[in-house]
Amino acid sequence: MADTAAPPTAPKSMAVPLTAFAVGGVVALLLGIFSKVHDPTLDGTTTLGYSNVLAMKTVVAVVIGVLAVGQVIGALWIYGKLPIKAPSWLGKAHRAGGTLVLLLSVFVGYHCLWSVGWETGVTDTGYHVPARTIVHEILGCIVFGAIVVKIVAVRSKRAPGWFLPLAGGLLFTLLIAAVLTSAAYYIGDNGWPSRA
Repeated sequence: MADTAAPPTAPKSMAVPLTAFAVGGVVALLLGIFSKVHDPTLDGTTTLGYSNVLAMKTVVAVVIGVLAVGQVIGALWIYGKLPIKAPSWLGKAHRAGGTLVLLLSVFVGYHCLWSVGWETGVTDTGYHVPARTIVHEILGCIVFGAIVVKIVAVRSKRAPGWFLPLAGGLLFTLLIAAVLTSAAYYIGDNGWPSRA
């Protein structure tokens, strides 16, 4: 008679989230250091037809924010937290949406780090960098650390059950905070960005 017992599951380990948070912290720190020592330049950047890099980043950041809200709704639906049964295609759509958020975040993050860099205190021209900008810079670096944590959470079979929702919630919160400290501020001051 064949053994029909389910294969043993890997034991859950706190080492997975602890390692993920440590690596994510290192990624965030390294991005912060790079953006501080890098001389900002517009070389190698694009405006995608908008009037400037900040306008383009604003539009893409709003798209990221909308997609992030969709990701949370999708996750709640997939895990049965909404009163409607999730369709079979939702898992694939959720993964594709997450990949798109990641790619767009890397695109915006590159343009932030490369074209703007890290601004603190008073610039060479005497401009006083507002606290909102500094908070945004910190959030932007931490977002990429949180992306690392979320990828580990999605891929790990040995992480505790609370790790994936915590990683997803943390990433969502940081993304929305980054959008609010940049795109929402830009739109409030300048209106919706126009094409060049």
